[in-house]
Amino acid sequence: MSNLLNLTVYGLADGAILALAALGFVLIYKATSVINFAQGEFLLVGAYTVYAVFVLMGLPVVAAVVIGLAIAILLGIGIERFVLRPLIGESAISVIMVTIGLAAVLRAVVQMFFGTAVREQPPILPRDSVRILGALVPLNRLLVIGIAAVVLAGFTVFFRRSRHGIAMRAVADDQQAALTVGISVRRVFAMAWGLAAASALVAGVLLADISAVEQNIAAFGLIVFPVVILGGLDSVPGTVVGGLTIGLLKQYVSGYADPGLAEVVPYLVLVAILMVRPYGLFGETRIERV
Repeated sequence: MSNLLNLTVYGLADGAILALAALGFVLIYKATSVINFAQGEFLLVGAYTVYAVFVLMGLPVVAAVVIGLAIAILLGIGIERFVLRPLIGESAISVIMVTIGLAAVLRAVVQMFFGTAVREQPPILPRDSVRILGALVPLNRLLVIGIAAVVLAGFTVFFRRSRHGIAMRAVADDQQAALTVGISVRRVFAMAWGLAAASALVAGVLLADISAVEQNIAAFGLIVFPVVILGGLDSVPGTVVGGLTIGLLKQYVSGYADPGLAEVVPYLVLVAILMVRPYGLFGETRIERV
């Protein structure tokens, strides 16, 4: 029972981080129809940015996160303005190749400044354990779940209640109709990339705190693809369901079967979903007539 509870908490924590990372992916796809293969590198840049401000510059962790968020938003907006916007009208494969190249550039920049060695960072979340139903559960994992839930709830309120969130939803539904009512589509595109980078920073910082500040953070971000395929490429609620499902599956397979198989399971789920339900559990089914 205690092993099951621990695996569940670990799986929910991993799934919560995956949901945050996948949220940025879905935001970009919904608003701009761009598949961003650099989402994992956004997590990497976010984790190392906060590390640099928190550890190397010695500022408080709250200041480090605020500065990191500002830098992440500016990075996202800058990428949309100077890298993606000139590609409007180009083929989808051209845009995909650019995002793959962007991933390589971001990873190289991080390696140029910080190297490839694992970096030491003081813990941000407490390392204590709490007893739940007779099992000792890491407190930091529980806090990760809580922080991710608050951030995801904040994004939900933003999309449903704020003027900018409604504008983003309008552009995602119909760009031409949004233009006719005076919504700046280009501004919404920039906002989507900025918010995606911000959500990736939170995910990267949480992942670095419960694991390590290292290059493998970008590899963790690759699991975003099974998450968004499972939940639906254009579904924000689907990111939560997909993230938690993949996180739990990985932990259960690792704990009760083989840790090596656990690394493959997300991609087996990806293939299965593509064969059975290509638009995901919550994705919008599109039928094109020719």
